[in-house]
Amino acid sequence: MPGDPIYLDHNATTPLLPEVAAAMAECAAAGYGNPASQHAAGRRARQVLEDARETIGRILGADVDTHRGDRILFTSGATEANNLALRGVNASAAGPLYVSAIEHPSVAGVAADLSRRGETVVTLPVTREGVLDLAAAEDLIQPGGRLVAVMFGNNDTGILQPIAQLAALCRARHVPLFTDAVQAVGKIDVDFRALGVSALSASAHKFHGPTGIGTLVIRPEVSLEPLLFGGFQQGGLRPGTESVALAVGMSRALKCWHREREARRQNLTELRDRLEAGLRRIWPDLVIHGEHVARLPHTTCASFVGLERQALMLALDLAGVACATGSACASGSSEPSPALVAAGCTEPLLESAVRFSLGGTTTAAKIDLALAKIGPVCGQLQRANRPRNSAFAARRTTRNSL
Repeated sequence: MPGDPIYLDHNATTPLLPEVAAAMAECAAAGYGNPASQHAAGRRARQVLEDARETIGRILGADVDTHRGDRILFTSGATEANNLALRGVNASAAGPLYVSAIEHPSVAGVAADLSRRGETVVTLPVTREGVLDLAAAEDLIQPGGRLVAVMFGNNDTGILQPIAQLAALCRARHVPLFTDAVQAVGKIDVDFRALGVSALSASAHKFHGPTGIGTLVIRPEVSLEPLLFGGFQQGGLRPGTESVALAVGMSRALKCWHREREARRQNLTELRDRLEAGLRRIWPDLVIHGEHVARLPHTTCASFVGLERQALMLALDLAGVACATGSACASGSSEPSPALVAAGCTEPLLESAVRFSLGGTTTAAKIDLALAKIGPVCGQLQRANRPRNSAFAARRTTRNSL
């Protein structure tokens, strides 16, 4: 295949920024000890680790400056952070777990497992626009509930959820609220304290940081039971030796975004709009999900009505355009997007939906080159479908005339 592939799947993972790689390499070369050790090498490592923790917390709007401030727990990624939140937050409460219908598999899968183990799980519905139905949530969420889990921005559609409004409702009902903010952090401003949530997760590799590290931010008054045992690190809530280099990489990637955040947000929005305008020219029957509601600046979920999503994604891959038909954590699955199913999309929309997601390394030139490849691919698939559709129509006409 001539030329480099055009990568439009940043919701799955993002390339490591050179500045981040350099910071991690410097950290690895410094010869730090175990940050839990009491000798000088360990104390040096602990200082670097805690500096990274505080930087991440401040950028995310957490209280890291008071004696009993918010806790910034390092995990192996968002999947672990989400598991820790759903299984550990307010674990002793007997009330139900409330989970939205559009959650990422790392939340929905945990909820399904807890349900199988006997915990009451209540699904919070979304509107036809893919936004959490706040009126329904107000009816369903009752005082005494164990936890509410609603994501900040959807990984398939980019649609933003009314987290601040939901947080006010949860506070009134005395139920903690957890939000998976993985697709939002490093793309838009996320302020933990201003949102009013009880816990929030993020993952470094979604904003040009390293894989293998994420965080769970949690308020000091919220109870949390650990998943792992055998160490005192991070207050015993997530034991195990912390990786100083990964923490530095996550911190540096978030700092890179923060200093450029307005320019990045504007650039991503313009590139997304450029892509969508081009897709409409290619496919007049295109349906862009969430285009009339608030959404993340880097995500486009579009249905190419008349084409089959898996065939389109594979054909684009062969043409040198990387995109997706859903979450990377559900790769290999032929199931349609849960977010689109929850919004009540029809089968033609479900079966033709493809996701394009942009990042800090996406350029206008790459968007234009991608469009130049997408057009011919769609045309080829359309021509390939015509004989099959014509044969189906002929059989239907013959059958109806009998």
